[in-house]
Amino acid sequence: MTMDRLFFAWMALAGAATGAVVTLYPQAQDFSIKPYFWVLIAVILFDIGVYLVRRNTPGPMLNMSARLLGFVIGIVLMVAVAKFAGSPVQFF
Repeated sequence: MTMDRLFFAWMALAGAATGAVVTLYPQAQDFSIKPYFWVLIAVILFDIGVYLVRRNTPGPMLNMSARLLGFVIGIVLMVAVAKFAGSPVQFF
């Protein structure tokens, strides 16, 4: 599995989990860190994880378009899970 596909799967999981948390606990949207930043934090955690696993070994890194696409996947899944569940959550 390539690094890009692993990242996209990670972001799909993060987006779905964020959507589920916001659906189950609507008061979570009033937390000081908004849910769309939770998805951005997942991007940062992936980069930190890759850095720690490789330990400065040269290898392919994610390019910016892959990071942007992964972020969009996470946000779309977050909104889709909440909307399909019928949650009255306002993200923006």
